[in-house]
Amino acid sequence: MKIIKLLTLIFCITAFNTSAQEISDHTAGLRLGDSDGFGAEISYQHLLSRTNRLELDLGFRDSRGYDAVKLAGLYQWVLTIDQGFNWYYGFGGGLGSVDFTPIPGGEDNDGLFVFAAGDIGIEYNFDFPLLLSLDCRPEFGVIGYKGFSDNFDFDVALGIRYQF
Repeated sequence: MKIIKLLTLIFCITAFNTSAQEISDHTAGLRLGDSDGFGAEISYQHLLSRTNRLELDLGFRDSRGYDAVKLAGLYQWVLTIDQGFNWYYGFGGGLGSVDFTPIPGGEDNDGLFVFAAGDIGIEYNFDFPLLLSLDCRPEFGVIGYKGFSDNFDFDVALGIRYQF
């Protein structure tokens, strides 16, 4: 009976360690999304511990009414679902700048903004160094230009990253 318990314990530890090794130390790539206009972000992820990582994204948003640049930082927890599949969630924030298309006789609402963000997503880790993800990042305006504070943005994106 003791041998069965010992083998079960060894199996559980081994299974946990092999699943934890599926998360890469570093990834870099693109995060492509559509949130009030097409946007692309240069994305970098850095593993902090077996189940935690930091994600930094620098990107732009473009639509008929405005152009924006933003920097986002997120702390994430990564959990294994099944061979190659992980899901993750986290929180963070960022800052950015927006430039609206001028409207004759209208107000100039261009400016800087600060936002808080959540993050939840799923990813697939291929056997070769490619990571695909689909995530949802709700963003809440904290402070910013006139009309932006207390704004809500629902950002859904596809991530394509190289692992190293």
